[in-house]
Amino acid sequence: MIHLSITQEQQSQIRQGQPLLWLNPKYQEPSSAPAKPDVLEMYEAQARLARFAPVLCQLFPELAVSNGIIESPLLLAPHLHQAIAPMGARTLIKADHGLPVAGSIKARGGIHEVLCFAEQLALDHQVLKDIHDDYQKVLQPEVRSLFGQYEIAVGSTGNLGLSIGIIGAALGFQATVHMSVDAKEWKKDRLRKRGVKVVEHDADYGAAVAAGRAEAEANPSSYFVDDESSPRLFMGYAVAALRLKAQLEEQQIAVDSDHPLFVYLPAGVGGAPGGITFGLKAMFGEYVHCFFAEPVQAPCMLLGMAGRPGAEPVSVYEFDLTIDTEADGLAVGQASQWVCDAIRDQLAGVYTAEDAALYQHLLQLKKLENIEVEPSAAIGCLGPQMLNTPEGRAWIRDHQLDEVMEKSTHLIWTTGGSFVPKEEYQAFIDKAIRCI
Repeated sequence: MIHLSITQEQQSQIRQGQPLLWLNPKYQEPSSAPAKPDVLEMYEAQARLARFAPVLCQLFPELAVSNGIIESPLLLAPHLHQAIAPMGARTLIKADHGLPVAGSIKARGGIHEVLCFAEQLALDHQVLKDIHDDYQKVLQPEVRSLFGQYEIAVGSTGNLGLSIGIIGAALGFQATVHMSVDAKEWKKDRLRKRGVKVVEHDADYGAAVAAGRAEAEANPSSYFVDDESSPRLFMGYAVAALRLKAQLEEQQIAVDSDHPLFVYLPAGVGGAPGGITFGLKAMFGEYVHCFFAEPVQAPCMLLGMAGRPGAEPVSVYEFDLTIDTEADGLAVGQASQWVCDAIRDQLAGVYTAEDAALYQHLLQLKKLENIEVEPSAAIGCLGPQMLNTPEGRAWIRDHQLDEVMEKSTHLIWTTGGSFVPKEEYQAFIDKAIRCI
């Protein structure tokens, strides 16, 4: 028997592939997440990224303008705001679709994990005396030869593979990416051009991860980046919250009891949005409310969060779903148990959407704000609309937010898009026009 905090009506909606808003009954109940990660690890990740910044500047010239820090701008979106969020004071876009180096939200977490491994090797082999040494030593030919004796491997639907493969190959590692059946061909091509080995699988994300994990376990010189249970990935993603806090302060946008912040995050297996949610709650506490967004055919985080703490998340296949969606980065059948348990009391809720809605908002972003994204990155635009449903309005009243909604800020977190080939993006636009 499946035990989930979901009504019978919602279970029926999930089975039928109908959009819905699920609100987390464990929200703001710390006892529901007893094994929460240590916030100090987020600050350690931030410091590690800063130590490697000079190295990244050398490897990726586009980072010179940011002194080696991989970060995206925080954009005000007044035209989009009028279209989707009349209830709030403003709509912002955290433009991770344009993150340098990897072109997606996966850049921070994926690159951070590879840097963790590189740092440990450099310290173990006394390339670096300590963490205060000159990290540019890792660029020396003999160190690249050392790194070349090791493999970095990962299973991916696309964007994490790009992140891991690009930084791994740039540092001199052998890089292998196991791609699921839904991964886009252009992402595979981009990796191969960087010297990354791409292993294609005729199965879903979970199977690609399992195959990559098994292969890495058989190779003592292989380091596997496990998207399903990696604190290093998670904390790399969480660093985004520290950066966002500074950006909000720079723009003089308050987040407090009178000015709540609502954040809408596309979700696949859960690592990236989970890490960001963890970081945001550490920064803003009860004044920020995070919602995950998933395709109707792949609501794995919804099912994972609605399950029992410590229990293996329910697969979408148990609801006769197919993970057949154009949002390739979100096409995941089973959520990360580790992430679900880490943020069980921090996530406000999850909503689902049909692919047609993703394409409509993809077109809307282009027309209104001249922003080009992948379909999966457009799903966040539905957040304010879902909060404006009867269920959403009841939740707002229950949390005593109705009197301050006019002063609220709504943040759309875009996740990928800047590396999409022009012909691929035009195909998205054509499809979006047909969906109107």
